[in-house]
Amino acid sequence: MSGTVRLRPLSVVEEGDEVLVGDPATGTFVSMPAVGGVVISALLRGATEEEAAGEAEAFAGEPVDMPSFVATLAELGFVDDRPDAERRVVRTAPIQMRRWMAGVSRRAARPFFGPVAWICYAVLALFCLVVFAVSPSLFPDPAQDAFLLDDIGLSALLLMPFVLVSTFLHECGHWLAARAVGVESRFGVDRRMMLLVLETDLSQLWTVPRRRRYGPLLGGMAVDVVLLSLLLGARLLIRQGVWSPDPVVDATLSTWVFVKLAGLLWQCMVFLRTDLYGVLVNALGCRDLWRVKTLLLRRAFGGLTPAQTAELDSAAPADVRAGRWFRWVWLAGFAVVLAWFVFFVAPVAVAVLAWAAEGLLLGPLSSRFWYALLCAVLLLGPYLLAVSLAVREYVRR
Repeated sequence: MSGTVRLRPLSVVEEGDEVLVGDPATGTFVSMPAVGGVVISALLRGATEEEAAGEAEAFAGEPVDMPSFVATLAELGFVDDRPDAERRVVRTAPIQMRRWMAGVSRRAARPFFGPVAWICYAVLALFCLVVFAVSPSLFPDPAQDAFLLDDIGLSALLLMPFVLVSTFLHECGHWLAARAVGVESRFGVDRRMMLLVLETDLSQLWTVPRRRRYGPLLGGMAVDVVLLSLLLGARLLIRQGVWSPDPVVDATLSTWVFVKLAGLLWQCMVFLRTDLYGVLVNALGCRDLWRVKTLLLRRAFGGLTPAQTAELDSAAPADVRAGRWFRWVWLAGFAVVLAWFVFFVAPVAVAVLAWAAEGLLLGPLSSRFWYALLCAVLLLGPYLLAVSLAVREYVRR
């Protein structure tokens, strides 16, 4: 036990009585006792196994089984036994970029997510609440505001780019905030229940201390708040007669308000692994709350297998404590999602489908038939893709 062990460039972050060790290049992170961090830190400095074992014994007050520990590191892929081999990044979504993105320097991104910036975002969020309170008429009416033009079909076609651009800007907020703390990220496509979502993989946040993870987790909502406040401010000027643009401009602003508010409220649903769910997990120090929640629900209804019982018994205490109440929040969340769907999605879908049905009844010899079919496909396409991803996930399990 006198040789050296060549490790990959691992990160070691102290988290109370444990350390979070991971390979940022592949997005693989595990939690282990603090003595494991002592060993890994020593090996990363170039210490031999014997020297690392000595440091660990001095820290823990008892001998450490180095051969077994090194074997575990090898199983995790942390040992650099093939330095020239390309390591695949762990996939966290069904459709995802293969490489991490950097682009913007940390210095350029940092001012947008410093203390002063966050105070500004909080003030803008308060401004949005005040506007809705004093001018309830500015609160979006999906049955009207989702349709920019009198032509429902064309309005449906225009709504999709609005949603895509809005979502892209939100995810760019996550990416830019991640650059502000010096980590990389990547984009992907996943689903929440039967809804298709774009998401930013922030796995590399595990390489920084917990207090520095909040900015990237909330970066998307910060962008949403800024845009929503600008939109509401513009509409407020129109209502007060200060600005008199063309009616189509006001209609465009109302459509944007509808899209941004729907997305912002969606992120508040902690029971769907949204942005605020990430904040909750980080604040509580959880490791795999989502999985523990599932196991606790199955136990509550008597459906745990022996293997799942063992898995739950070995779960992190923080996950179990939070899971005892979060499982019921998750169950109640179905009603909240249904309410969100009924208010923001159903009026739009019903109007477009009714319009499309009229066109489809004209038959394939009519140009209106194909126009209606195109609009219906574009509207339903994301939901069909979400269903296919759900089936794919079920088959993979």
